[in-house]
Amino acid sequence: FASEADMVRKFRVGLALQPIATALWANSPFVEGRPSGFLSYRSHIWTDTDPDRCGVLPFVFEEGMGFERYVDYALDVPMYFVKRGSMYHDVAGASFRNLLRGELNSLPGEHATMADWANHLSTIFPEVRLKRYLEMRGADAGPASRLCALPALFVGLLYDQTSLDTAFDIIKPWTAEERQKLRDDVPKFALNARIRGRSVCDIARDILALARSGLVRRHRLDSQGRDETRFLLPIEAYVAEGRTSADELLAKYHEQWDRSVDPVFTEYAY
Repeated sequence: FASEADMVRKFRVGLALQPIATALWANSPFVEGRPSGFLSYRSHIWTDTDPDRCGVLPFVFEEGMGFERYVDYALDVPMYFVKRGSMYHDVAGASFRNLLRGELNSLPGEHATMADWANHLSTIFPEVRLKRYLEMRGADAGPASRLCALPALFVGLLYDQTSLDTAFDIIKPWTAEERQKLRDDVPKFALNARIRGRSVCDIARDILALARSGLVRRHRLDSQGRDETRFLLPIEAYVAEGRTSADELLAKYHEQWDRSVDPVFTEYAY
């Protein structure tokens, strides 16, 4: 991001669209060797993880959002540890504000350092995490052929002003309740989840088109004269078929693999 205002707009777009990325990259349908009932079980697990440090951060969309507001949020997330030398001191549940004041009961007189702050920020796990950059955290890993599609999606959306502004117009009407429901529905339904009467698959087509346009305008070419849009091709193919990698895995599980997940480790190894 280039400025505080730029950060806020990109944070809002990235956060609202994380469920779209979760759906596009859904690739964790199995638990203990069997279908879990979810297309992204990894994403589902995060809905049942410490709510103090996870989630979709409704305050990001509120008036007054900026660096200070995110710092206030991070200060109120309970700490895990303080590291001094090679020793990790358990301060679970303590406030970073107390460390700033040197008032931690378990480490009296110790004051916060920048390293403490960096460590603390690394223990916060929202769908998008603000550091010196915005970290998009919604997608499963997947086949090697799709790895570069994820950064290509967000580079095309967020590094081109026209695409960024158009994406913001798409997500701007969504309420906090609608964003939360979408986030909750996507791990199970992926591209078939819906918001405001539209399927995630339909929205994904629009978002991918914006990303493609943004990459074309970026005009970063490789040694063969190809631009970055080629990285989107594998994920565009999935959307054209209305399916995810998880759907593909489940079909193979039932039809080709005799209800075993073992072939995953040979067919999908990098």
